[in-house]
Amino acid sequence: MSNSKSVVAVVKTNPENVLADYFKAAELAGLQSALDPNAATILKDNISWHLPFPGANTVPWQLEGAIKALKGNGFNDLVAVHNNTVVTNPYVGGKLLKLKPVYEKYNIPEHFNNDPKDLKWVEYAPKAEMLVLKKIYNEGIKIPEFFIGKNIVHLPTVKTHIYTTTTGSMKNAFGGLLNTKRHYTHSVIHKTLVDLLHIQKEIHPGIFAFMDGTTCGSGPGPRTMTPHVKNYVLASADQVAIDAVAAKMMGFDPMKIEYIRLGHEHELGHGRLEEIEVKGEDISEINFKFEVGDNFASTFGDLFWFSPLKVLQKLLFHTPLVYIFVFGSAMYHDRLWYPSKGRKVFNDWLENTEWGELFKKY
Repeated sequence: MSNSKSVVAVVKTNPENVLADYFKAAELAGLQSALDPNAATILKDNISWHLPFPGANTVPWQLEGAIKALKGNGFNDLVAVHNNTVVTNPYVGGKLLKLKPVYEKYNIPEHFNNDPKDLKWVEYAPKAEMLVLKKIYNEGIKIPEFFIGKNIVHLPTVKTHIYTTTTGSMKNAFGGLLNTKRHYTHSVIHKTLVDLLHIQKEIHPGIFAFMDGTTCGSGPGPRTMTPHVKNYVLASADQVAIDAVAAKMMGFDPMKIEYIRLGHEHELGHGRLEEIEVKGEDISEINFKFEVGDNFASTFGDLFWFSPLKVLQKLLFHTPLVYIFVFGSAMYHDRLWYPSKGRKVFNDWLENTEWGELFKKY
């Protein structure tokens, strides 16, 4: 990693100017020099939940702002790639989160890496030494062939996460680059994210991130959170640095978060704030004072990922028994928590915030 400072743009915004502010953030963060102009560019949105919930997912103005910034800088060959998880449906999410109309407006083709008829997975031998992935995928690491040789632009949000404290650009590669067995990695998630960034730097000629902090999420994320309107957008070509700045703004010490510290130590980016140049806003006094916390699902999961009961992982998660937990998670999040609490939180945001009013217009 170069000794020069990494640049992270942090721009204060509002619904009237947000698209222009995404363009401003792109300029401050050096978008034009970060990507290969001769390569296609993948837009990798973040659907943490297919149900609409503030702070949890890529928002339509974030997607549109990124597209306009990319096109304005000459990157016209754009394509979207989506993934599913055991608890999210990208087809439903694209519609309910109002992302699909944006892709259609700009004639951007959409692909789904969970559909074998769409994208092919191929075995990949990383040049970098893997911390954990070779042990977990001892039959061979597979990635979508479509990703190789293309730029990628990540579209995460500023939010907390029950397993990684914060989640941002580095975590956004988790669904895109790992197949349906990615839940095998949860007990070593921080090292997994570092391995994935190694792979990204090998296969993508350029990497960039636009992170939305217009409404942020604190609590047991990435789904059952408390939304906070903060009115920021962030951008950077350094995935470690943008996650570090977002962590700082949320109130955490970036270097005490393992995936950021390891990313820094492996020279994949800068995690120390003194090695990052923040352009735009002065963030030195910003502290959202976010906390992670737990919910029923995360407390239950912690028992099998991190407690002495983790010796049961292979039995419970590497066999068809895993579908019991998949069913339980879907029931808790979609059938219990969202109808009883989540829908009201979303409706309150929709009706009582300027960002909710903007969401209605998409």
